[in-house]
Amino acid sequence: MNKNTSIMGTAGVMGAALALGGCASPGEPPESELRSAEASIQQAVSSDAREFEPVLLNQAQNKVADAEELIEQEQYQQAERLLEQASVDAQLAGARSSTAKAEAAVEEINRSIESLRQRIETNQ
Repeated sequence: MNKNTSIMGTAGVMGAALALGGCASPGEPPESELRSAEASIQQAVSSDAREFEPVLLNQAQNKVADAEELIEQEQYQQAERLLEQASVDAQLAGARSSTAKAEAAVEEINRSIESLRQRIETNQ
């Protein structure tokens, strides 16, 4: 092996090591995803998800807690995925809660209408 081949081989190995090292770096903590998931949970709570969708809301909160642990361990990609799932779970809980409240309101209105109909029929 000549000197040039040895230098080229060493450079190639070092380049590969740098490339792999770059892939192995933890990256940036998913701060915006964390804020987004927390905001989605707060919005779901405001929509009375604790009453109408407590299981789904709890799942979202647990995923945020798990993601926070992953962030401490610098496992940012896994944490980001969990935070995205938490946001979706919280948004779904909020939407289902709003739907349940709307359905309850419709049922109340229908009962009131039926009551008024019965009064009208009684008075005729």
